[in-house]
Amino acid sequence: MHASRNSHLRSVEVKRVWNSIGLINHCKQAKRGNYGSIFFEEEKRSNRDGGRTTENGRDSKKDAETVNTEPPATIVCPACGREINKKTAEKNKYVCYECGNYFRVRTKNRIRMVADKDTFEPWFEELESKNPLDFPGYPEKIKAAQEKTGLHEAVTVGKCKVYGLDTVIGVCDARFMMSSMGHVVGEKIALAVERATELSLPVILFCCSGGARMQEGIVSLMQMAKTAAALKKHSEAGLLYVPVLTDPTTGGVTASFAMLGDIILAEPGALIGFAGPRVIEQTIGEKLPEGFQRAEFQLEHGFVDAIVERKDLKKRLYEILRMHKVSGYAKFDPATEVDGRPTELMRERAYNTKEKSAWEKVKMARKVDRLSAEDYINSIFTKFIEFHGDRYYRDDPAIVGGIAYLDGQPVTVIGIQKGKDMKDCMRHNYGMPSPEGYRKAIRLMKQAEKFHRPVITFVNTAGAFCGMEAEEGGQGEAIARNLYEMSGLKVPVITFMIGEGGSGGALALAVGNEVCMMENATYSVLSPEGFASILWKDGKRAKEAAEVMKITAKDLLELGIIEKIIPEYGGADDEALSSIAVYMHKCIREFLESYEGKSGEEIAKARYERFRKF
Repeated sequence: MHASRNSHLRSVEVKRVWNSIGLINHCKQAKRGNYGSIFFEEEKRSNRDGGRTTENGRDSKKDAETVNTEPPATIVCPACGREINKKTAEKNKYVCYECGNYFRVRTKNRIRMVADKDTFEPWFEELESKNPLDFPGYPEKIKAAQEKTGLHEAVTVGKCKVYGLDTVIGVCDARFMMSSMGHVVGEKIALAVERATELSLPVILFCCSGGARMQEGIVSLMQMAKTAAALKKHSEAGLLYVPVLTDPTTGGVTASFAMLGDIILAEPGALIGFAGPRVIEQTIGEKLPEGFQRAEFQLEHGFVDAIVERKDLKKRLYEILRMHKVSGYAKFDPATEVDGRPTELMRERAYNTKEKSAWEKVKMARKVDRLSAEDYINSIFTKFIEFHGDRYYRDDPAIVGGIAYLDGQPVTVIGIQKGKDMKDCMRHNYGMPSPEGYRKAIRLMKQAEKFHRPVITFVNTAGAFCGMEAEEGGQGEAIARNLYEMSGLKVPVITFMIGEGGSGGALALAVGNEVCMMENATYSVLSPEGFASILWKDGKRAKEAAEVMKITAKDLLELGIIEKIIPEYGGADDEALSSIAVYMHKCIREFLESYEGKSGEEIAKARYERFRKF
């Protein structure tokens, strides 16, 4: 009896400590993934954010085990069941240092982690809650939630600074009726977005919700349309919206403001979906697989741009905000200049390289270890942030894209990635994009158009993927849509053919104002083997076909298909990367400078006329 009483008291004490620091238990119906290893890195918080240093995982353990006076307050991680030090969990940004489990975060703590100190200004706290359906006990439930959490409603909105940049921010708190969306939640979000539109400010919303608020019935449902409409007007004003999906984001919130971002971020392991896992299991009569509807699942299926660890979130948001502050095409940092000349070694290597035949160039373009799109992206640009997914079905690894800086000028960069070894090639499907890859590419291009960013594409593909699933996904429509949309883009587009340029699959990323081609790249209506098989009924005559097809850079420059040839200095390998990259870098700068100050209509007209002449 005595032992049982002690156990009960200890349980009560743990619960008391748990509630005192704003850590809330995760959903019990689904297991969390193990993300512990990602937190074992040292992080220093900005002086603007308090100037503290966050210990890495091992130091955190040591902290937790060190007791100088009284035993430290502890909490129990719901994922691993271990008892952990409360203060250390706080320093670790509310992440379990034993297993990496993400605790849910209270509103005040979320604001403290993201906003600069003392910059948050709450808005619309005076809105009154009503009972539109006269639902019994609803006003009392609201009052109880307010007293328990100290919040006005399930969402808190306002204005703050993130490393000095102004933004409108909203934070949903699961403690308040599971952050369900009633009329006050919808109204606060709509009002915040409308004010952001008036002030020309970006919006960041930390989403977390169980969905609609049942006590408000159809009125709750209408909040989905209201918030979506406000965000539409915000978008039409050319402003940035970034939702951050946290655990859990479900129901009507997923089906409205949570999934309408220009850039959608998510925390690791967050439950994200329309219907809840339990509802799905009851409907289909089957157990759902491990990881279903988690952030990683949504990334793979194309609905999330990036999963960002909590320790990196403020910095990532700042970079995104900063990249959307510049307007123009050639706003380069004054201190940056590019020579564009190769090293002495590369000049010598180029001098000693003999001119190659068309067939030899075909073989060089197909080399597995040839420099890839990612090689050029990482060498030419800085602070590249990769975005994933077509927002319809899947993320295609054959297409790599995102935003970056070129000497301080924000740009959108997209490339077809083949891979550098057999394993890498398999992961990227040998650089043969599927429909979702082309849809991801055009999504990023349309995003670039909205924010007046120039577009740079790198093309290396034997052709679009040919397979049952590609046809089921509408491969032809996806390619056609890219040609259609790219032709009218109101921002400058420059394309580099860096390897194989196989038919429509290559053209779908090459409707540029200017097209440059690597010295040993190829660009053709189909492969020499296919050409020989169709015209001569003999695929073995591919070498002969390559000579007559006019597929080399030299041939295409004479035909007016391309504007420039990029030297390879003997071959596009790792030794030549830096020299090729600086040459490309200079080409891009000159291209962007030539379009600076031109209107969107002039840019689109120039591209139309370029292709109209063929």
